[in-house]
Order: sequence, then C-alpha cells, then structure tokens
Amino acid sequence: MYSFDVKNETVLAIIRRLSPFLHGKNDALLRVLVCAFSGGHLLLEDLPGLGKTTMAIAAARVLGLRFGRVQCTNDLLPTDVTGLNIFKAEKGAFQFHPGPIFNNLVLVDEINRATPKTQSALLEAMGEEQVTIDGSTYRLAMPFMVIATQNPIEHSGTFPLPESQMDRFMMRVSIGYPDRDSEINILKAGSQRESIDGIVPVLSPEAVISLRKAIELETAVSDKILDYIMTITEMTRNHPQITAGISTRGAMVLLSCARCAAWMQGRAFVIPEDVKAFAPEILAHRMQMRGAARSGSSPEALEALSSILSEAPALG
Repeated sequence: MYSFDVKNETVLAIIRRLSPFLHGKNDALLRVLVCAFSGGHLLLEDLPGLGKTTMAIAAARVLGLRFGRVQCTNDLLPTDVTGLNIFKAEKGAFQFHPGPIFNNLVLVDEINRATPKTQSALLEAMGEEQVTIDGSTYRLAMPFMVIATQNPIEHSGTFPLPESQMDRFMMRVSIGYPDRDSEINILKAGSQRESIDGIVPVLSPEAVISLRKAIELETAVSDKILDYIMTITEMTRNHPQITAGISTRGAMVLLSCARCAAWMQGRAFVIPEDVKAFAPEILAHRMQMRGAARSGSSPEALEALSSILSEAPALG
C-alpha cells in the first residue's frame, strides 16, 4: 500500500480517534476515508478475523453516519436489502418499510454469497443511489456508501460478482495481517466492539457532503494531470496482457481519488504522485487479463499495472 504524510486536520483527527480500535490499520483506514470523501464504495477482500467489520462500524461512528448491515446468504431476498410494502389492514393500504440499504453506511458482509437477483438490487442502489420496489422509486439517504466484504479463498456456495458490479466499487482493498507489535496490542486490549459504539463523531452526514463538494471544487487539476490520467488509461487498453482496459468511469474515479489524496496532504492541486497513490486498488479489479476467466486484482494484473505506472510519463 502507498503511504503518505497526512496533513489535513480533519483526517488526522479521525485517525487519532480510531487508533485505539484499529491497531496497524491506518493505511486501510485512509482508503475507507478516500472512498467516503470521494463518494465511492469499497470492497474489502480478506480472510475472516482481520477486522473488516470493526473497521466499517468504526468508520460509520467517527463520520457520524447511520450504520446498517446486511449479512449475505444464499436465501437472502432483494426485499431483505431494499425493504418491502406491507399491507396495513387498519389503513386499507400498503405501507413501505425501508430495509437496511436506507442507512448512510451499509456493510454488506460476504457479498458474494448473495444470489445474482439480490446483487442486482444492490447494483441499482450503488449505481443510482435509489431502489425501485413495486414500480415505485425511493431515493437513498445521503451521503450513501457501501462497504462490502468477501473471502478471497472461500468459493463454495458463492456467486462471483458480475463485472458491472465490480466496476461500481471505487476501490478493492485487502487489510492484511497486522504487524507484530500491533497484533500484541490487539491481544492486550481484547475485543473493542462494545467500545466502538461510544466513539464520539468527528463529522456529521452534512459535513461529509460538504467535504465531498469542497474537495471537488477547490482542488485544482491541470491539463497535464488530465493528460497523465488519460495516458495511463490508454496504456491499459493497449497493453498486450490486458484484454479489457480501464473504462471512462475508471478514469473518473482515478481523478476523484487523486483530488482526495492531494486534499489529505494539505495541497490545493493534484500532482502525479496523487494519481498513483491509490491506482492499484482503483484500477486492478477493473482490468481483464488475457487468459483469465474474470477480472480481479490478480498478481498478473498488479504486475501489468505496476509496469504501466512506472513507464507512463508524468508531466504534471
């Protein structure tokens, strides 16, 4: 993971607030915050027991966001996620009961255990920030963010995410094992789940929305930086080992995250290092490698991307 010197006071305050609960996970936390402040969704792909759920809950608390959770299983129905209309005899009419997707930050645990039909309901929510039930459309709460998890080595009883849904995730991130000292601190502290509920928020939903707008409007992007992003994008499309390169949406996501990286470092303008900061997590899962059955952050994809980033001329 790429690490840099965070100088923004808001981000530093969040890191300080969560440090007692997320030992050794600052790099992963930065990526959660980039997605939150750039209006994107995050896929956490890692083994069980490494703190994915704890991180999602802690992020919701510190950002002041209403938290919801969906535990995916093979028999999960779309209405278990979106909500449904229930007939009220006393009123002689149906009344809509919203599902967990109507929270600000929604943890979708083991997303690849949900059936394609349920995943399609999630896709509409993630892509359009709305759900459609019985012909009626309902807007979701703002800000809205999905943090989904999946186990990279458990494939029994799962349904691989379609390419269209993978493309909706701003980043695909692995937390990884903590370093030795951090893990010793975790063993000393024990479970922090109950303490997380008492975290005092640093922000609010309204503040998160304001930050998203400020980062977009106040962080300058030169034509040379746009040219640099397009060069990287075109190189993925012309690479001999890549059969499907980065889409226009992928390039836009790369730009949004570069703005956020600059803002986190206290700059009002983007430089090439900001573009590269989160490129592996943003781009690798959007690329289709030659000979691969599906896209994904495979070693081959990461190796090809590393080659592209080292060869692309940075003229920012």
